[in-house]
Amino acid sequence: MTPAEEIAAAFGALLLRGNRAHLYDRLTEDVAGVDSTTYPVLSGLDRAGSATATRLAEIIGLDRTVTTRYAARLAELGLVARTADPHDARAVHLTLTVQGRAAVATMRAALVSTLAVATAGWPADELESFAVSLRRLVDALLPG
Repeated sequence: MTPAEEIAAAFGALLLRGNRAHLYDRLTEDVAGVDSTTYPVLSGLDRAGSATATRLAEIIGLDRTVTTRYAARLAELGLVARTADPHDARAVHLTLTVQGRAAVATMRAALVSTLAVATAGWPADELESFAVSLRRLVDALLPG
């Protein structure tokens, strides 16, 4: 197997919905009411800063109606604020609340911890090289 094929196989395994859901469940263990289905909405909204439900759906790759439903659930928990978009009466504008930002910080810390445990036995130079290489790969694959 070539290095590109090995990377493709590993990347494919990481992107499988079941594997992502398993990881999201681990990251949301300490955040009440958030699970693998609502994780992408919180995480995506954190990365976007704020967005309409339609735009957030595009960013996270979910259907708009699904995104709206999950955002409503997160709003009930006090993690997301939903307001009418001043430029489009049909659109809903989403932002993280203070509690939502705290939830994202908890999930990000869980991700860092999970990755630290997974790579604990790696030599420091390999870990540094992997981090640099992964960033280069992500930069090459992402738009813009």
